Amino acid sequence: MFTGIIQDVGRIASVAREKAQTHFSIATALDTSVWQLGDSIAVDGCCLTATRLDAGVFDVTLSQETLDLTTFDAVSEGQKVNLEPALRMGDALGGHLVSGHIDGIGRLEEMDMIGEHRVMRFSLPAALVHYVVHKGSVAVNGVSLTVNEADDCDFTVNLIPHTLAHTNLGALNIGDRVNIETDLLGRYVERLMGKTEKTTGEETILAGRVAKN
Repeated sequence: MFTGIIQDVGRIASVAREKAQTHFSIATALDTSVWQLGDSIAVDGCCLTATRLDAGVFDVTLSQETLDLTTFDAVSEGQKVNLEPALRMGDALGGHLVSGHIDGIGRLEEMDMIGEHRVMRFSLPAALVHYVVHKGSVAVNGVSLTVNEADDCDFTVNLIPHTLAHTNLGALNIGDRVNIETDLLGRYVERLMGKTEKTTGEETILAGRVAKN
């Protein structure tokens, strides 16, 4: 699990593409000596496993499914990525609970400055719209943000100067794609509500059959 509080903006040092997977080497200012092989690292919000560790560098491997669901299908060497190691017991939960499982790709549609803050409007795939709600949480490239407004096809967030300076969101341009993870609590609620409705329907049918008998 993660919190959406970015700890470093790393850099894609190298990219090696294969038929069904891709390998990245990522340079970071984080202390990789405290990590272990197999640790989970959120890279632009996507939970990836460290397969090699060196001083200031770690490797990850992305499956085809990960490439299909994220912006990493078009990543290039030198690209900056938001990094957050997985939570450890006792760590502060500063943002919101983030699983690192990307739901889909959003796109920056508009951007306006209000004082020192920057308001960004992102479009969403239709299947994700109902998971993003007014004043709810959303992770954009792994950054925990509060939804200002949400409608039938997009949402807006307000980025403070600190976020702009310490994540790669400050370098976004209109039309750029981003990794989106919606609030996981909404997905569990939807699943549970669906089961409740199904169970209630089945009980109603069974009750009718008993009455007829």
